[in-house]
Amino acid sequence: MLAPRALRSLLCALSCAWWLPTRTASRLKTPALPIQSEREPLQSKGLAGCSFGGRFYSLEDTWHPDLGEPFGVMHCVQCHCEPQKSRRGKVSGKVNCRNIKQDCPTLECDDAVLLPGHCCRTCPKGAVDKKQADTTLESFEHFHKKGKDDDLHKSYNDRSYLSSENTGLGESRTEFVALLTGVTDSWLPSSSGVARVRLSLTRTTLTFSVTYQRIGHPSKIAILDSDGTPAFEYKVPKGQADMICGVWKNMAKPLLRQLQSEQMRISMTTSMGRREEVVGKIIKHRALFAETFSSVLTSEVENAGMGGIAMLTLSDSENNLHFILILQGLIKHKDKEPVLVPIRVQLVYRQHVLREIRANITSNDPDFAEVLTDLNSREMFWLSRGQLEIAVATESQDPRQISGYITGRKSCDTIQSVMSSGDALIPAKTGGVGSAIFNLHDNGTLDYQVQVAGLTSDVVGLTIELKPRRRNKRSILYDLTPEYSKATGQAVGSWSRLESRHIHMLLQNELFINVATTHSQEGELRGQIKALPYSGLEVSRHELPTPLAGHFVSPQVRTGASGHAWVSVDKQCHLHYEIIVTGLSKTDDVTVNAHLHGLAEIGELDDSSTNHKRLLTGFYGSQVQGVLKDISIELLQHLDQGTAFIQVSTKLNPQGEIRGRVHVPNTCKLGTPGEVEETEFDELFLNDPEELKKDPNTCFFENQYHAHGSHWTPSYDKCFTCSCQKRTVICDPVICPELTCSRTIQPEDKCCPVCDERREPKDMKALETAEEHLEGCYFEGDQKMHAPGTTWHPFVPPFGYIKCAVCTCKGSTGEVHCEKVTCPVLTCSQPVRRSPSDCCKECPEEERTPADLEHSDMMQADGPRYCKFGKNFYQNSDSWHPWVPLVGEMKCINCWCDHGVTKCQRKQCPVLPCSNITRTESSCCPECADQKEEADLMTKTPGKRRTWRQ
Repeated sequence: MLAPRALRSLLCALSCAWWLPTRTASRLKTPALPIQSEREPLQSKGLAGCSFGGRFYSLEDTWHPDLGEPFGVMHCVQCHCEPQKSRRGKVSGKVNCRNIKQDCPTLECDDAVLLPGHCCRTCPKGAVDKKQADTTLESFEHFHKKGKDDDLHKSYNDRSYLSSENTGLGESRTEFVALLTGVTDSWLPSSSGVARVRLSLTRTTLTFSVTYQRIGHPSKIAILDSDGTPAFEYKVPKGQADMICGVWKNMAKPLLRQLQSEQMRISMTTSMGRREEVVGKIIKHRALFAETFSSVLTSEVENAGMGGIAMLTLSDSENNLHFILILQGLIKHKDKEPVLVPIRVQLVYRQHVLREIRANITSNDPDFAEVLTDLNSREMFWLSRGQLEIAVATESQDPRQISGYITGRKSCDTIQSVMSSGDALIPAKTGGVGSAIFNLHDNGTLDYQVQVAGLTSDVVGLTIELKPRRRNKRSILYDLTPEYSKATGQAVGSWSRLESRHIHMLLQNELFINVATTHSQEGELRGQIKALPYSGLEVSRHELPTPLAGHFVSPQVRTGASGHAWVSVDKQCHLHYEIIVTGLSKTDDVTVNAHLHGLAEIGELDDSSTNHKRLLTGFYGSQVQGVLKDISIELLQHLDQGTAFIQVSTKLNPQGEIRGRVHVPNTCKLGTPGEVEETEFDELFLNDPEELKKDPNTCFFENQYHAHGSHWTPSYDKCFTCSCQKRTVICDPVICPELTCSRTIQPEDKCCPVCDERREPKDMKALETAEEHLEGCYFEGDQKMHAPGTTWHPFVPPFGYIKCAVCTCKGSTGEVHCEKVTCPVLTCSQPVRRSPSDCCKECPEEERTPADLEHSDMMQADGPRYCKFGKNFYQNSDSWHPWVPLVGEMKCINCWCDHGVTKCQRKQCPVLPCSNITRTESSCCPECADQKEEADLMTKTPGKRRTWRQ
């Protein structure tokens, strides 16, 4: 396997001497070679940070480098993006990595173990150094303990042990909220619109969900920094109506600090008809984590410029409705000194006041929290149907009032469930799978779509349940069995009688779905119904995902794991994927439980033994998502025909543990038409001189502005091609390919000669057809159209023309095929390249000494080639243990040179039959603790050691 980009980045951060040749070689790969999936685009707009392994890190970020397979994550190496200032005062980032193993604490126990994902060894559970446990894992264990039955009857006020910033193992999420109302300090008429924005921050990615009322369809959402400058803008698609979903990726460190300190604001504007704008401050709020019901409060008065939001939840054991109000513009008070304002809060049903609370709030902090106790059965029913209204009014000479209906919490998250045999009440390994998605309406109706596959026997029960209070005593809420079809393996329908308590538990991830079969009456599959956070990917979550199961692997794998995946292809023919897995076996110690450490890949299903598979990503956790951009036409056709698959492999099942067939209809069979339209639009934008002047990376050449990354033919010589690389113009001479025809002519507007049509009509036939029908190939390298049948050397900026490769335009299909130049076999031992631009080497008149090998060019395209790893050269078929900076020699990984390509593989460890597993620092593979004790005993006892040697 080729050394991954992260490994090259780590080596470059510490010894950059070999980076340029490696990267140059990677740029010369043709589309026929295996290409890894592209990562998310790096941070743009000149923000300071560090680029490492294809990812962007903000200043002061720290991380453990992931070198990819077979190296994995270097847990004993910590990298830091250090800020640095240039002489001109420009701040940039520099990657600094160090070995943190020397920082490990001294342990007092004798049987210390190395836990997965850790650098330092720890004492076993119950030993002296238990306090050294990882803080993240401690918090997860704390959640686990709080989930026990004796803590199920906590009231809303007792939810302080839960934190919105720590909702799971390994991923920290922080929730924010913003109330947007019309601007009142402007001479323009204010807006009557009110919007509520729910935001979720995970590392450097901020997702947001927007609901709005009494305002037209928004056209733009902007997040403003502390100075009021737009730091991020989102153009709202025309199709998004009731709910707007968006994502801001790779937030810079300074902006993250502003967000955490509540210094940022968000605005939303409309463009249709009268322009309206609503603005609000982004704040943290403790009620977001427990919120299950919500309301947006608006005024009936035109141009009111006021509004509010209500966040509500039920007590876990009693029918008490807790709520918090956030109000804006309701109180008009211009004095600096705060005053008390009396308000009246009412719970209304069809204009009848059911409950009323009177209180005083301050003008500078108009938030209000209260509880409505002991709701009766009718009030609970109206609450579940979205028919209760909450109204807030001021009691003064000029009373002002806002109100809104209470419904279930709204967001862009998806309510879903993955059912597995490993999560059943009686865990098993059947290889089956169940998948479900849900949609909650404002009137309390719950739409559901459920599918099951790979079961050992017929389905006899499909139910939505509570967590069982006792073993084998299930609490069934709703029976979906009548809607189940044995022919399709699906159940589609609606649950129209949800109670308020059921809605509350659904949005608190406290419900489960159970599949009972003839052989497993208590349930063969089971899964928790929970919200999947919005990720910003273009996948259709309202449709049933692709089920992933061991049943679909060939041969079948009897596993307790299962999963499902959403897959889509956009207009640019890029593949978007999101994979969720569950049901893997858990260890005895919950603090070291890992859901999955595996690889996700996509491939083609055919009758041959050679399936074409593409690695999507390696991941650690229960979900993964991403975008794959460099997809072959063949794979896109298999996706369109439904003959493609997604597979997740683990260490126990490297050939695949769960798999599913993927069918994604697309129109990418003849290329990517969406990209052509986008390119034309970009060219119109980039050719605007006024826009180009604003870009700091623009080049000025021959009295013209050229955009960064653009290519053109200079006016001073048509046999040159120039490119703009961040304000630097690089011009390279055009290298013409050799022609096979006997006679050539030189066109006036061309640099390279072409075959004479009078002598070689076949060579010009394709060119004539291209000119008549305007067909040909578009090559990204030189950004030019090439006539069918023509050949050229590819232009790869900033290296110029590559003579070691020749590209050909294949007919009218528009496909470009590039391949390496075949060099003649040489008889001399030390060939040389006469010119740096030449591809093939030649035998010199005088033999060179072997010492010259170190300075020779490794791009030779003939014969067995050498490999370069780090600063060392290796002959073909040589093998070695790689040396990684800060880590040293990795004896558990073997690398070898395969005709100029370095391949590395980790030593395969056998599956151990024991449950008590340990690992020593000197060994590559774990071993059974009992066998290790016997070996240690034989080593310590002289008599036994002599017997063993005999």
